[in-house]
Amino acid sequence: MRLVQVFVPQDELDLVLETATAMGLDYAVTEETSRGEFEALVSVPVPPAAVEPFLSSLRTAGLDEDSYTVVTATETVVSNRTDELTGQFAGTRISRAELQARAADLAPAASTYFILLVVSTAIATAGLLLDSAATIIGAMVVAPLMGPALAASVGVVVDDNGLATRGVGLQVAGLVVSVATAAAIGWTLRGTVLLPPGFDITTVPQITERITPNVLALFLALGSGVAGVVSLTRNVGSVLVGVAIAVALVPPAATAGLGIAWGHPMVVVTAGTLALVNLLSINLTALILLWVSGYRPDRSDRIQRAYGQLRSRIVVLLVAIALLSVVLGGVTYGTYQTAAVEHDVKTELEAMSDDPAFDDLQFRESDVAYELVDVYTGEQPSVTVLVERPPGEREPSGFADEVRERLEAAAGVDLEVVVELVDTQRSG
Repeated sequence: MRLVQVFVPQDELDLVLETATAMGLDYAVTEETSRGEFEALVSVPVPPAAVEPFLSSLRTAGLDEDSYTVVTATETVVSNRTDELTGQFAGTRISRAELQARAADLAPAASTYFILLVVSTAIATAGLLLDSAATIIGAMVVAPLMGPALAASVGVVVDDNGLATRGVGLQVAGLVVSVATAAAIGWTLRGTVLLPPGFDITTVPQITERITPNVLALFLALGSGVAGVVSLTRNVGSVLVGVAIAVALVPPAATAGLGIAWGHPMVVVTAGTLALVNLLSINLTALILLWVSGYRPDRSDRIQRAYGQLRSRIVVLLVAIALLSVVLGGVTYGTYQTAAVEHDVKTELEAMSDDPAFDDLQFRESDVAYELVDVYTGEQPSVTVLVERPPGEREPSGFADEVRERLEAAAGVDLEVVVELVDTQRSG
């Protein structure tokens, strides 16, 4: 339930009471004696779905726009009359006024925003370098990037240019600060005793996960945007924490920063693409879902302008996401190709170990050097095969070429194969 309190200007009390009565709402009137500007304070308990119709009715009836209207959430209402009101005003979404207020809270003061952003980026960077999933999740919870994305979308839909501009500005500045912070931390730590000699960020599993994004990341981001809007419009704030963890905006931005510090352009491109796709998808789904949910500017003459801004932003976001999806598609295809080669080589080596044509030879181990970038540069995959043989046993003539031919036939690509033969004795 909500408690709507209207500070009624002089000579407008009847207007407010008649509006409440016409809608079947109960009210209490308190005399206002502070400065003589207001005649009374009218308190009206209503279900959340009734707030917007009531406020719109007051505005339509001619209530002075300079008057104060305060909407507060009530913890508990003890009355049998609430069931009747709830049945009369069915719905779960909050009012436009509440939505704007919540969106403004999600775009906090710059000092608070950037402090939380730098802290969350530092935590995420440490988690990435330590390969600690728990630390990275902690950074996701602290990260404030989700809020401005929702705030910007709310600002567009309700034609609040100040809120929309602030939300977009915080998003852009936030990504830049996050990448710069991670780059500075990475540059500071690189070559120190805190990291092993020759440390390669591309070998860390948590970083690898963010530099090999595929098309499925787009669906995750779109779904997270939907969940974020639903949690905002239906007053389920705790869901935002789960959404922040799911969409993970700061970790890929921090990964891009580490790519700058270590001089890996591909890390910057792939991780940066993931961060941008996540952020743009949240904006896109938020804009569409808020408009479909029926949120509009408070004045009818501003609806058309808001719709025009909404349409232009959706077009821009769709084009940007489509372009970035080309990168995601390329990474998806490249990752599939490298994984397919590794799988086919492993499977064929197992088959060769059981093949009587190779007598007592055992193909125990393989190392496939085939990276994502090699798929597009045409670099030949390199395969190192370890073969065990009994002492004194001679390998067949042309053995290395035969191994290469069989592996190439299985993998369907040309390979550079190195065969390492090891004399092995087993006890028992």
